[in-house]
Amino acid sequence: MDTHLLLIFVIITLALTFDFINGFHDTANAIATSISTKALTPRTAIILASVMNFVGAMTFTGVAKTIGGKIADPFSLSNGLVIVLAALLAASVWNLITWYYGLPSSSSHALIGSLTGAVITAAGFSAVNFHGFINILKALIFSPLVAVATGFTIMTLIKVVFRYAVPHRINRRFRMLQVFTAAFQAFSHGTNDAQKTMGIITFALVAGGFQSSLHVPFWVKLSAALAMALGTSVGGWRIIKTVGTRIIKLEPGSGFSADLSSTLVILGATLLKLPVSTTHVISSSVIGVGTARRFSTVKWGTARKIVTAWLVTLPVTAVLAGLSYGLCAGISRLAAVL
Repeated sequence: MDTHLLLIFVIITLALTFDFINGFHDTANAIATSISTKALTPRTAIILASVMNFVGAMTFTGVAKTIGGKIADPFSLSNGLVIVLAALLAASVWNLITWYYGLPSSSSHALIGSLTGAVITAAGFSAVNFHGFINILKALIFSPLVAVATGFTIMTLIKVVFRYAVPHRINRRFRMLQVFTAAFQAFSHGTNDAQKTMGIITFALVAGGFQSSLHVPFWVKLSAALAMALGTSVGGWRIIKTVGTRIIKLEPGSGFSADLSSTLVILGATLLKLPVSTTHVISSSVIGVGTARRFSTVKWGTARKIVTAWLVTLPVTAVLAGLSYGLCAGISRLAAVL
């Protein structure tokens, strides 16, 4: 029991650290467009995103239950705590690597890939709930495509409706609207991303025998929401530069379109209790908006680098988690002997 208590303490600390990293890693996703178009100053945008991320994180728990029980059954894993520990270590390392290089890689892919890789290493492929895993994978794959289509559609409608508008007047109005869409986008980010940490902590609590259901305790919700809000307040300036300027040159109308389209996709996924990558969705919305404006305005070289990071995240984090599990299991056995 003492070993279990120590492990659960380490896991909760690491999970909240992951949530904090996720906050500053993904802050750019919620506010990059509003900063790029000068709708908000960086300081105001980060404060707004922090508050709305917290509110969003406290609102739903459906995605948390999906993460906690759809990839593998925490009730049947004999070494569940070590599995979760290995997954969190691998996902955190990958998040820090991609943050350092300014790549808007997916924290969701990192966590799901790591958990799956750790489960396979510990208990074999049969321990993975492939029906649940494939449903999650479908959401991760199709949500960016839906975001591209939504961004393209909204931007096209705006172009048609406001084709005779005076540019400086309509830009001023869209900057005002971007304050609301940035807040709404940060809220939707909190409803989906913070729940992944809640889910992994709940998974660990069940696997360690500390609770008998996948119900997310209030203290887990509160601590995950606070960790993400604090991480958001730090900001992710490297990724802000990539999302806000290196995909397309954003104007208030296109920034509004990207914010609104990504918000609708993320919130829709949350209501369906499906984890999606907010990074994928927001970057894809920007690409869809850029394509609607003019195909050549999209900086496809940057887009290719982002897509490459998306594609490698799942397999790389699964391998990292397998290696991490081997290391953690070895240390655990050594500690038991000593």
